[in-house]
Amino acid sequence: MSSNCKSIVNSKFFQRLILVTILLAGVVVGVQTFKAFAGEHAIVLNTLDSFILGIFVIEAVIKILAEGNRPQNYFKNPWNVFDFIIVVACLLGPVIHLGGDFLPVLRLARILRVLRLVSAIPKLQLLVSCLLRSLPSMFYVSILLFLLFYIYGTMAVFLFAENDPIHFRNLQTSILSLFRVVTLEDWTDVMYINMYGSENYGYSSNDLAKWSPISSASPLGGALFFVSFVLIGTMIVLNLVIGVIMNSMDESNAEMKIKQELIRRKTSPEPLRDGIYDLQLKMEKIAGEMELIKKLLEEKKSGQN
Repeated sequence: MSSNCKSIVNSKFFQRLILVTILLAGVVVGVQTFKAFAGEHAIVLNTLDSFILGIFVIEAVIKILAEGNRPQNYFKNPWNVFDFIIVVACLLGPVIHLGGDFLPVLRLARILRVLRLVSAIPKLQLLVSCLLRSLPSMFYVSILLFLLFYIYGTMAVFLFAENDPIHFRNLQTSILSLFRVVTLEDWTDVMYINMYGSENYGYSSNDLAKWSPISSASPLGGALFFVSFVLIGTMIVLNLVIGVIMNSMDESNAEMKIKQELIRRKTSPEPLRDGIYDLQLKMEKIAGEMELIKKLLEEKKSGQN
């Protein structure tokens, strides 16, 4: 039984069937957003919805049976856990009659079925694992970005609060305005208000009457402040984020190659090729260690000089 289920799970037909079913689920959920059309074809859409859910349930059962005497191994794969939670949530919706506030949440689980594309396509799994792997490093990039916003936000309040109270009247408003600037959404308008003064640019007569700004032009200071912030916030920090993601992508690619190599060795082992591959990995590791030793010797030599 387990061997038959395992062969079904590994078959191309089964994988393509699940992929087509996920795409169909996405189309059905999208069509249901058109209330008039959904009301006219409610029977067809509900039938398709039940058919899709049935296929997902059968998929989960087959994958669990494929583990043989160790069905708990199914839940060791995080993608299987993700798929199982979505299936259970979809089953609970029509079965359990809960409070009116919680039932729509269960119904929204149908939308999450579209995310199963991630578990069905290995390349998407690679991208998601790359993003998850980059979260620790992104945390430190976020701290750096927060410090940048805090410093520039404080400076903006001291420099531009009287001239431009709409954008810089207090710290929280200042940070929010700088977030708009760093997204490059009409950031030049904010800069020109403080370069030319609120009476000369940006503020209407109603704004002047409501906020009562003390207009003061800072052509050089305003330009330096905003241009430097855009360069640091948009260019440097964005490059840091890209660098972190690319580094995680390289690590995820390396892990996926190792997993694919292990699967290939189990299905079709080739002793000569496998030995050459292992030797190549060892040589790369030795080369990295030699490079590290070389740098340590260079630092020790420079310290003695």
